[in-house]
Amino acid sequence: MVETMGGEPADGTAEVLDRPLPDGVRRRVVQIVADGFGGLTLGELPAQLRQYARFTPTRRAKFAGNAMAAAVENDPVFRRRIGEKLKEAQPELTDALDSGAPPPAANPVDVAAAAYVLRPAGWVKLVTAAGEEVQRADAERADEESRAELERLRAELTAARAHTRTETERLRAELDSARKEAESLQRKLRAALSDVKRGEAALRKARGEMEAVRAESHTRVSAAESETRRLKARLGEAEAALEATRRAAREGRSVEDMRVRLLLDTVLDAAQGLRRELALPPVSVRPADTVDAVEPGRMTPKDIAARALSDNDPAILDQLLALPQAHLVVDGYNVTKTGYPQMPLEKQRLRILGQLSQLAAKTGAEVTCVFDGAELAAPVLLAPPRGVRVLFSKPGVTADELIRQLVRAEPPGRPVIVASTDREVADGVARAGARPVASAVLLKRLS
Repeated sequence: MVETMGGEPADGTAEVLDRPLPDGVRRRVVQIVADGFGGLTLGELPAQLRQYARFTPTRRAKFAGNAMAAAVENDPVFRRRIGEKLKEAQPELTDALDSGAPPPAANPVDVAAAAYVLRPAGWVKLVTAAGEEVQRADAERADEESRAELERLRAELTAARAHTRTETERLRAELDSARKEAESLQRKLRAALSDVKRGEAALRKARGEMEAVRAESHTRVSAAESETRRLKARLGEAEAALEATRRAAREGRSVEDMRVRLLLDTVLDAAQGLRRELALPPVSVRPADTVDAVEPGRMTPKDIAARALSDNDPAILDQLLALPQAHLVVDGYNVTKTGYPQMPLEKQRLRILGQLSQLAAKTGAEVTCVFDGAELAAPVLLAPPRGVRVLFSKPGVTADELIRQLVRAEPPGRPVIVASTDREVADGVARAGARPVASAVLLKRLS
């Protein structure tokens, strides 16, 4: 007998199992580990098994079976500790394995599982033999079950044959009775068929007369319906033409009146401003005053040139909004994404609308802010601020196209300013008579 250390035979550790552990043996190994699990302290358990320390042996085997099997296979120290607990629980079986002569009456599965944990010399043969024994036992059990099933099927076949004979005799008697009844019914059927034929002949004659009357009625009804449809169509066309004429006259008159009134207000305001600009001082002009020269304290030509404003100067926007009846159209998202693109769209809208409301209150100009409706996941519930008209483009229509429609809707001669950095929008509104202004200019003016 080779000496062992810590319950693990020194001459059995080098042996390697060259096939998967049989299922029955594996289940028994897991049960052995689950039973010995509770006798170990938390520090003696592998790290991956400590979470199952408070489980019952049954729950350990159910939830930690794979983890325990892996620990027994890969952790010699843990396997040695489980072997010590097994020796305490089954001393006779473990002593027999240590002596190299397992009990003949012992269950092969128990012997193989204990050998797998203790690893005595020749444990691989014991595990392999247990697997073969389990396979033989399964085969014998399956053979016995097959024989029992065969006997049961034979008994059922005999009973089915007897039942079939009885049922066949009964069906033959019923068939004879049915044949006699069928012959009687056939005689009655022939008599009934004769009556039916006479009735069918009379029915065909009545149907022919009815079809003739129906055809004539259908022809008259079709002619009446056709005439009714024709008259309804003419009436509908007349009503549609009348309504279209009324609507065109009404809309044309209202739109044209609005455009003419707005243009007239623009001309009147411009005339009043021109009158103020051309007001002459109450002094008489002297011939010497007409000579071109520079007087002390007056502007020089260089000073006059210095008054010109660059395109990026916010003062340009103030001059444009000071024109009579000025209308400022703002490309909303173009301006907000130029000035503060990191903000959510909702906060961008609220910020630009609040600033435009203040601008409208200071300048008195008409202000319209246009947003692209394609960027919306749902309709916006928004209360427009005072002095600002808020518009969203319809599905299939971009904000750029809506801006061009607004510019085209204005009468020629009214000052319209469009704030957008989009070159296509700027060129389009400029061709329509509006004055484009960069978004950065509006942002400087608002800030």
